[in-house]
Amino acid sequence: DFGNQLKEAGPSMPVEVLGFSGVPKVGDELVVMDSERAVKKLSEERLEELRQEKLTKPHKARLQNIWAEVGSTKKTLKIVLKGDVQGSIQAIEGSLMEIKSEKIDIEILHKAAGPISESDVLLCSASDGIIIGFGVKVENKALRLGKQEGVEIRLYSIIYELIDQIKEAMLGMLDTETREKLLGKAEVKQIFKIKRGRVGGCIVNEGQINRKARARVIRQGQAVYDGGFQTLRRFQDEADTVKTGLECGIRLGNYLEYEVGDIIECYELEKVEQTL
Repeated sequence: DFGNQLKEAGPSMPVEVLGFSGVPKVGDELVVMDSERAVKKLSEERLEELRQEKLTKPHKARLQNIWAEVGSTKKTLKIVLKGDVQGSIQAIEGSLMEIKSEKIDIEILHKAAGPISESDVLLCSASDGIIIGFGVKVENKALRLGKQEGVEIRLYSIIYELIDQIKEAMLGMLDTETREKLLGKAEVKQIFKIKRGRVGGCIVNEGQINRKARARVIRQGQAVYDGGFQTLRRFQDEADTVKTGLECGIRLGNYLEYEVGDIIECYELEKVEQTL
C-alpha cells in the first residue's frame, strides 16, 4: 500500500497524513472525530483548558517559591518560539541560551515548528511573554487574538537579526539607572533679604555652579535642601554658570532658611548605559 490513499488505518499501521496547518511534534495524539463541529468544540475546550492552566500556574509557583523570590531582582524574558523546521528552532534556541546576562534570564515557554496559533497567543498572554516566529506566518485568528490580548509577536527570517533584537528587548527590560556627577560647590558668606524672599551671597570654591543643574544645601554634614535653582546672579546680571573663585547670588526654589557657612553643592544626574 506504499503511496496509495487509504480510507482508514488500523493499529500499528504506519501512514503519512497530509493537510496539517502546523507540523505535529513526536508523541502528539491524533484525534479523529465525526464532524467539523465536534473538532471545533474540542479545540475550543482545549484552548480554554490551556488558558486556565497557564493563568493558575504562575500564582502557584510564586507561592511555592516566595522566599526564593524575596530579594531577587533578576528578571525573565519569556518566549514562545515557532520556526519553519526543527533545525531552525534548535539553532535559535542554542543562540538564545548563549546570551549571557547577570540581570535577565531567558525562558523558552514553548517551541515547535509551524505557524503561530491561538494557543501560542494564549500561553504568552497568561505568562506575560512574547512570541518569536522564524520563517513562519501568523494564523489570522492568532493575529486577532494577539491584538486583543496585547501579546507582542515578532517575525524574522535572519537569525542574527532575531538575536540582536532579543538583546535589545532584554536591555529594555532593565530599570533606568542614574549616577550623580558633582559639578561644583559654593559657600554661603552672607544672606540678603529681598521682596520675594532671601538670597544666599556665595563664593564658588570648587568647580562651577550651573543654574540648570540641581542643588543641595549641606549644613553640618546633613542635607537640608535638595532641588533646583531659581536664580543665579553675578551682581545684578542673570548668569548660567559661575566658576571657581567668583562671587554670586543664589536663590533656590522656595528655600528661605540659608545660614552663613552652608555649602551649596551643584550636581547633575547622568543616565548609566545598561549592560546585560
